[in-house]
Amino acid sequence: MSYFAAALVRADGSWSAQEVDLDEVEDLEAVADLLRDLAGNGPGPAVLLLEADDEYVGVVRVDGGAGTLREPRVFLSDRRAAYTNDRAALLLEDIDSDDDDLDLDDDDDDDDEDSGPVVEPAGDPALLDDLGVTAEALLALCAEEGRLPADVLTELCLRTGCHDALERLREA
Repeated sequence: MSYFAAALVRADGSWSAQEVDLDEVEDLEAVADLLRDLAGNGPGPAVLLLEADDEYVGVVRVDGGAGTLREPRVFLSDRRAAYTNDRAALLLEDIDSDDDDLDLDDDDDDDDEDSGPVVEPAGDPALLDDLGVTAEALLALCAEEGRLPADVLTELCLRTGCHDALERLREA
């Protein structure tokens, strides 16, 4: 499966971006460590944006600074991607919530045949609230019919102010 992953870090009011290879990443903590390393001693945030095969959007956020080791916050636009995609499953591995009861070994498909695809987000949709994307806005972007994951990433970057950094990365 093809994917695009970018790490974006805000320092001194501006954003920088770099493409990230997730093929060698073993778990969510390794993703968080990578983001912490990129942020250095700054307060961040450091954000990983991921989209794979036009199927889903993943966002991982780490805040911090010198001596701070905060847990990563994660959002996945459609938890069902974790059934078929190792990167999506990696993002969901540490999500522990009463509302997010995902059993990756469960093959039952309870979808009604008459209904269209239903977005089943997982994680923390409020992880970008302070950057200009409310939980409601993030969920609405992901649920909008016909909107591709790459379009969602672009819109997230426009709203958070890191679009220029993402475009420079895509053009490189």
